Amino acid sequence: MADPILISRLRCPECGHEEDMEMPTNACLFFHNCAGCGVRLQPLQGDCCVFCSYGTVPCPPIQEGDCCHG
Repeated sequence: MADPILISRLRCPECGHEEDMEMPTNACLFFHNCAGCGVRLQPLQGDCCVFCSYGTVPCPPIQEGDCCHG
């Protein structure tokens, strides 16, 4: 299996600010404060983290076919 992609671009749904971020491989990022407008992003219903909801690449556990819930 290929190594997971660790950089994802988060796009704020409120202001459109985009930010490249390195994703952790051992934890989900449940909250993120937008650097553009300060809104606190949290996963959409059914997603495990902000990368899966607002990123260009899903989080590493999802890329590997796993789930990072609990």
